[in-house]
Amino acid sequence: MKGVVPVILGPTASGKSELGYRVAQALDGEIVSADSRQIYRLMDIGTAKPPLHYREAVPHHLLDILDPVQPFNAYLYSQLAREVIDSIFQRGRVPIVVGGCGFYIRALIEGLMPDLPPSPRLRARLVRIAQKRGREYLHGLLLRVDPQGAKRISPRDLVRTVRALEVWLLTHRQFSQLQDERVSSKASFSPLKIGLRLERKRLYESIDQRVEEMMERGLVDEVRGLLDRGLSPELGPLRSPGYKEIISYLKGEIDLLEAKELIKRRTRRYAKQQLTWFRGEEGVNWLDMEEGMEEAERKVIALYREAGEIC
Repeated sequence: MKGVVPVILGPTASGKSELGYRVAQALDGEIVSADSRQIYRLMDIGTAKPPLHYREAVPHHLLDILDPVQPFNAYLYSQLAREVIDSIFQRGRVPIVVGGCGFYIRALIEGLMPDLPPSPRLRARLVRIAQKRGREYLHGLLLRVDPQGAKRISPRDLVRTVRALEVWLLTHRQFSQLQDERVSSKASFSPLKIGLRLERKRLYESIDQRVEEMMERGLVDEVRGLLDRGLSPELGPLRSPGYKEIISYLKGEIDLLEAKELIKRRTRRYAKQQLTWFRGEEGVNWLDMEEGMEEAERKVIALYREAGEIC
């Protein structure tokens, strides 16, 4: 059934890692992580990486590939993940994507344009031209260098006009061409999206229990070790749930009990955001995790076999 890739998604603490592990064992598969924090080395407890015995029994990819100071984005993730998925297929095994980062998953499946950092100076210059000569004049410039792109943008839409001209001036490539490349860069595999759903109260209880376990396993020492290495508290990964609050504790700004409660509260908020994102995704097969992990595993395998027959 080459070509079908189960994509197990859902909010944090909903059981994705365990279900992915079980399905991988049943299907002779390998896990491809879709987590924006588990890619970083030295950040194990606070990111809830899969247990070591999972990783020893089943190959896990895109974990521990970067230091926290190294930049990363969804476009790079999509490229790396596709390479990994191709290599797993070549080995005759089943790739299983597991994670809660909706943007990474969408980039993997739908494609994403290369990340082009904005140029504030160039943008300001283009805006000044529009203020002096009018938005239609700026749109006319775009029409000369990127006719297809100009047709897709209203002459009154200054923001998109400026962005399209910015791309052209920085890269000498048409914005419309990059957009078309994104459309043509959709994944070659067939994604089987499987969403995990828990009753809200039980999900929050699972989050609270996970935070308690993180504290017992040494989250404070993990964060202290990162800071002792000279990492800035302002780094993006260190401002994520769990790390930011413990840094505040280590600075003496809050006590440990308050830090723990803040982690729980912020993680619950993040889980709500994840659920909102995934509810907007098309084609998700939702599993009720109240029925138990064994039933969830059975349903995933059945969905995978059914998808393979269709493909």
